[in-house]
Amino acid sequence: MPQGGIDDGEDPKTAAFRELREETGVSSAEILAEVPYWLTYNFLPEARERLKVHWGTDYKGQAQKWFLFKFTGKEKEINLLGDGTEKPEFGKWSWISPEQVLELVEDSRKPVYEEVLGFFSPHLKEQL
Repeated sequence: MPQGGIDDGEDPKTAAFRELREETGVSSAEILAEVPYWLTYNFLPEARERLKVHWGTDYKGQAQKWFLFKFTGKEKEINLLGDGTEKPEFGKWSWISPEQVLELVEDSRKPVYEEVLGFFSPHLKEQL
């Protein structure tokens, strides 16, 4: 589930497409739905310490805007080296069910993922 920041002057929808392309190489996608509000979570203490060293500042957590994309391309388009503009963030990928997403996500993010998947549920059922 690619995630990333919003650049200055960039709207969330444009940022979502950019992050998808940067992290997966995918540009063949369309937005099916958008959670109409921002969701937040706090970093676990060990992650917060690690990120403080990495980013040089102490962030408590994240506020996120979520979009549901439909992949409209061919699987050969998926490239975890991304579009070459950023350092790779993923080592492998697979198609998994919403239930599997919840099994794999770290505990601090689970309530956000549950809310997102609940919101997207009607759209996901239409696609299956």
